[in-house]
Amino acid sequence: MRTTYRSSLPHRPLVALASGVLPLTLVGACALPSSEASTESKGPVTVRYQGSANAVGLQELAADLGYFPTIRLKWVGNTTSGPQDIQSAATGQTDVGGAFSGAVVKLIKAGAPVKAVVNYYGEDAKSFNGFYVKEDSPIRTPRDLIGKKIAVNTLGAHAEAVIDTYLKKNGLTPQEIDRVQLVPLPPNDTELAVRRGQVDVGTLSGVLQDHAIATGGLRSLFSDYALFGAFNGGQYVLRDDFIAKHPAAAKEFVTGVAKAIEWERSTPRAEVIARFTSIIEKRARNEKTDNLKYWKSVGIPSKGGVISDEDFTRWEPWLVDSGILTAGELQPSKLYTNEFNELAQDAS
Repeated sequence: MRTTYRSSLPHRPLVALASGVLPLTLVGACALPSSEASTESKGPVTVRYQGSANAVGLQELAADLGYFPTIRLKWVGNTTSGPQDIQSAATGQTDVGGAFSGAVVKLIKAGAPVKAVVNYYGEDAKSFNGFYVKEDSPIRTPRDLIGKKIAVNTLGAHAEAVIDTYLKKNGLTPQEIDRVQLVPLPPNDTELAVRRGQVDVGTLSGVLQDHAIATGGLRSLFSDYALFGAFNGGQYVLRDDFIAKHPAAAKEFVTGVAKAIEWERSTPRAEVIARFTSIIEKRARNEKTDNLKYWKSVGIPSKGGVISDEDFTRWEPWLVDSGILTAGELQPSKLYTNEFNELAQDAS
């Protein structure tokens, strides 16, 4: 297995889940009650979630646009990574979480009682994960990455799957791929770490990527969009018990998120940025809105975030190579449902 490099840079502590999914029996004892939500017959349903600093999640946008008439969102803090976010949902610390498709597969394989219900992020020509080096870096080819350090937001998730797939497609052996060191680093620290030479390559996306490019001095090495084209990257999951207890709220949540995706897609860019700015300012969490000016697109190629088998089978070779699955084990239809997404019928 790959050896990872633990950065000495100051950053938020990474949960143990970063390199994989913890067995649910290990974390269940510290879980909060399965849901704070009231039954639908007694009034509004509370949906607990984790957010991201200086950014607006689709559920937050949906609420602001009025797409949640009977749902009350409750922010319980910010997530450290996608795997951590869906683990929190699985153990009842929150009601919804979102992560990379491969992380969703790992969680469900570990026995988590969750179901993927809508895609919440993706890559297109405007919004993608890019891997950047300093302008004068000698790194030019995939083989140049052997023995080098690449900053990723967390282990065992989107960036690692993309890196390994990129290296494998370019002829590196498993032994050579293991020599490419992955450094878990918060995205907000990545650009500076590359510029200081503390890592050789940094994974950047969204407004952080655009800010880095605008500042200058960095060069793109490759991107996941160049590797795969436009694709859905990850899904929101809901727990089975939440769905069983609140089916109408599940439908309202998923359809609201789907409508928020299409609102972002069809609304003029300046209006989207203005809306995001307003949401961040109103929630009063001492955040910055400067980087919102770099927002480009929603990134999700499927209408309303509708999920397909391909959203999971795309990563099957990596899941098998990583020992997470055995060949032929993946059964996408058991991982997700579009039944709560009212936009799914139009999309099909």
